[in-house]
Order: sequence, then structure tokens, then C-alpha cells
Amino acid sequence: MALVLGRKVGEKVVIQDDQGREVEIKVIKGEGGLKHSLKLRISAPQEFNIIRGEIYDGNNS
Repeated sequence: MALVLGRKVGEKVVIQDDQGREVEIKVIKGEGGLKHSLKLRISAPQEFNIIRGEIYDGNNS
């Protein structure tokens, strides 16, 4: 499953599993220019692993 969203600074997305645990992803800063970048705040229960994509991809090749 994939979902593509546009979010503005201050907006968030909440992901909930079947046990009711939630992961909240909130945009806290956005920068324009040629390279668009965002700062995200991710809040999740301690038992969730949060891994940056470049590290995750490197460990699963």
C-alpha cells in the first residue's frame, strides 16, 4: 500500500496499527529552493524501530 500526501508546516499524519498504537509524523520545518527539504518529528511507541531510509536500504541489500 502506498499513499502520497502533501503536508504543510504544522500538519501531521497519524499511522495506527491494528492494536491501536500510533505513529505520528509532523512537518515542523520546510525549506524551498532547488533542493526542497523538510524536517519531520516522528513520535512512536518505544517498541517501534525508526530507521532512516539510507540506513534501512543499506542493511537490506
